[in-house]
Amino acid sequence: MRQDPIIIAGGGIGGLAAAIALARKGFPVTVLERASRYQEIGAGIQLGPNAFHAFDRLGLGDAARAIAVFIDQLRLMDAISAEEITSIDLTSYFRRRFGNPYAVVHRGDLHGIFVRACEAHPNVSLRTDCDIVGYEQNGARATALLKSGERITGCLLIGADGLRSRIRQQMVGDGAPRIAGHTTYRSVIPTEQMPEDLRWNAATLWAGAKCHLVHYPLSGWKVFNLAITCHNDPTEAFAARPVTHEEVLEGFRDVHPRAKAIIHHGRDWKAWVTCDRDPTDRWIDGRVVLLGDAAHPMLQYFAQGACMALEDAVCLAERLAETEGDIAHALERYRNARMLRTARVQLGARELGDHVYHPSGVHALLRNQLMRETSLERFCENLAWLYQDPFSERPAAA
Repeated sequence: MRQDPIIIAGGGIGGLAAAIALARKGFPVTVLERASRYQEIGAGIQLGPNAFHAFDRLGLGDAARAIAVFIDQLRLMDAISAEEITSIDLTSYFRRRFGNPYAVVHRGDLHGIFVRACEAHPNVSLRTDCDIVGYEQNGARATALLKSGERITGCLLIGADGLRSRIRQQMVGDGAPRIAGHTTYRSVIPTEQMPEDLRWNAATLWAGAKCHLVHYPLSGWKVFNLAITCHNDPTEAFAARPVTHEEVLEGFRDVHPRAKAIIHHGRDWKAWVTCDRDPTDRWIDGRVVLLGDAAHPMLQYFAQGACMALEDAVCLAERLAETEGDIAHALERYRNARMLRTARVQLGARELGDHVYHPSGVHALLRNQLMRETSLERFCENLAWLYQDPFSERPAAA
C-alpha cells in the first residue's frame, strides 16, 4: 500500500480531507477532480465541535479556527410571529463540555485550506479534468475509468464524488437521489445591508410553516450568509440555478415582515433542490469504498454534511494505518465504525425538518413549548453523542 497510490474520486471537502488524512499516515494519494479546477460552490457551512476534533487530527485545526466565526448562540425564532422561541448559549459551558467551539465558515475558504494543504504535501497528487464513469478491479488493485478513456490504477479507490456519485451507482445501483420536496435559496448579504437589529453573533433559524430562514455572519463579519428553504414540491433536482427575487419570495409570503425584510436584502439568488438517500450498508466493493455524501448524503437540517465527511476521512485513514496491508479488514472496520452514526444523522435530519424547522399550527406550538423547556445542560446532553470527540473512544475492532 505504501508503493501504489490510493485513488480518490472527488476533490470536494471530503475527498481532500481523506487525501490529507492518508498522506499524513504515509500513504501516496492521487485525487481525481471532474472540474477544470479545485473550487467549491456555495457560501456558509456550520461546524459543530466534532468537526474541530477532526480538523485537529488532520493537522489543520489552527488553520480552520483562523477562518471561522465562533458564534455565541443558536437562536430559534418563530417566523410567523417574530417571537424568540429560545436561544442556546454556545460559549463557556458548551465549549468546556465538548472541548471545541461551534463555528461557521465560508465553504470556499475551508476548501481552500484543504487544497493548499494537499498542494504542499509530497504524498498528494491533485489532478483535474478527470470525469470518472466507473471502476474495475482485479482483487489486488482498483482502477478508475475516465470518460476520456484513461485508466488510473491504485491499491484502493475511494468514492468521494458526492450526492450523484458514479462510484456509488456502480456499487449500490440505487438510482437518482430522493427529492425531499424542498428548495433552498442562498445569498450572501454585506453586513452593512443586514438589518442592524438582526446582526447577531448567532446561527439564527426562523422556523415557519413549511419554510424556514437561516442566517449567520461569515468571513470576519464582512457578510451574512442567508439560506432559506420552502416546501414547493419540485419534480426535478438541480443545483446552483440562478432564480429571480420574485421566485424566491413565493414560498415566504406568510412569514412575518421582520423575517421577510431579510429576504429583501438578498441578491444574486441561487437555488438548490434538497435531496438525500436512504441509509445503506453497501459502502464497500472489494477495493472500492465510499466516503462522505457518496456514502450517506443527508438533508441540511442537522448541519452535519461536511462534519460527517471529515470524520469519515480521519476514521478511514486510521483504520488503514492500523491494519497495514489488510485492506479488506480496514474497510470493514471503517464501515462498521461509521455506518450507524451517519445513518442516525441522515434520518435525524429528516425528523428535524419535519418537527423543528417546518411545523405549523398545534405542531408548531408544541415545538415551541418543548424547545423553551430545554435547558442548556439538557441540550448538550441530548447532542453529546454527536458533538463529543468520536475518536477518543474507538469502537472495538470488527
